[in-house]
Formats: sequence, C-alpha cells, structure tokens
Amino acid sequence: MASLNVYSVLVVLFLTCGAVMATKENDQIIKENNCETKMGFPCVLEAFTSVFETRNISNKCCGELVVLGKVCHSALVKRTLENPLFKYLSPATIITQSIQTWNNCLALTDSPSPSA
Repeated sequence: MASLNVYSVLVVLFLTCGAVMATKENDQIIKENNCETKMGFPCVLEAFTSVFETRNISNKCCGELVVLGKVCHSALVKRTLENPLFKYLSPATIITQSIQTWNNCLALTDSPSPSA
C-alpha cells in the first residue's frame, strides 16, 4: 500500500512540478493537445508504472493511452525524464520502455475483439 502512495506522489509530481522543468517544446505540445486531461488518474498511474517500473498495464488503460495519443505520451515521458527526481534513470531505457508500452497498447486496441 505504501508503494501505491509513493507512485501517487510521483504521478502528481509528474503532472504538476514537471511543467516547470519541461522544455518549451514538450510543454507546448502538452498544452496544445490538452494531454494532462485525457486520461483518468488510475490509468495515468498504470501507464507511468508500465513505463518507469516495467509493470503491466490493463486493457482499459491501454485504450485510454491510445486515445491520449503517441504525441502526448512521448511528450509526457520526456517531460518526466527532465525532472531532477528521475535523474538516476537511463533515458534510453525509459524511451525504449515507453515505445514498447505504446506499441503493446496499440496492438491490443487494434486487434479485433473475439466474436461472442
């Protein structure tokens, strides 16, 4: 339960404090596309842990991530990496995991649903 609280704090920082540290390009992309308002908090948390902690993301949250869009997903990940709290992370590893999460979710939402 404590880890959920830690992740909640990190996600809140990801959504708020990261804006101060963001490059103009990422910040502009996020604002122009209303990226921070397109996903519910539980799915933001799942997507965050999928990318930054290599955990699973549910089908429901994959759907929300795909609706969020690749541009928003990439800009939010890059902005998070700019935050000093995450300086210990390897950007190359995180970008790779971000792409993998995106591709897995895209494939999941593009696949035809089984017939009843």
